Amino acid sequence: MFGVVFPDRSFPMDISAFSQIDTFHWILDMNTFVGEAYDQVREICIFLLNSFTLPPDKALAVYIQSPGSEFQFCGAVTTARPSAVLTLNWPEPGGQLQLTGPETAPVSAKIGVSVEDLVALPSLDVAAEKGVERVAMKVGENLFNYMQSFCGVDGSKLIVPMDILDRWFKKFQERAKRDPNFLKSFRM
Repeated sequence: MFGVVFPDRSFPMDISAFSQIDTFHWILDMNTFVGEAYDQVREICIFLLNSFTLPPDKALAVYIQSPGSEFQFCGAVTTARPSAVLTLNWPEPGGQLQLTGPETAPVSAKIGVSVEDLVALPSLDVAAEKGVERVAMKVGENLFNYMQSFCGVDGSKLIVPMDILDRWFKKFQERAKRDPNFLKSFRM
């Protein structure tokens, strides 16, 4: 069905390395894989195996969970995108941590994989999301530079005219109308 590799940490592992919870859910206990150093595992490569095809409206979603925290979505693969290298931004361990005794299982980090409806998942278009983020940062930088040219300093506070946002926005719109390449420069 699927396989995973942790770059610089493992050999390819298939679904048999995971515990199957039910027909559509699998869990990899990171304690058995890396012990308590789960947070040093920063990436996972997940891929569909050739013998398995998902329906076009389904995805294989990947989630991570630090001890005591909720599962957090990382990304997914689909038939249109049958492999992906996903960054594992482990959430902070939750406040529900309990000391383990001899009769309780140790608390561990987990990686979850599940078959889900594609429309129910966040956007998988990482390149588009990065592009939007880059444009937002460039627009913010443009605004900051414009405001900085009008600033006065009062102690540790910057002082700008009250209508500075209106003035910047009008100037921004006028330049975008005059120069068709102006907005394109924000995408680079």
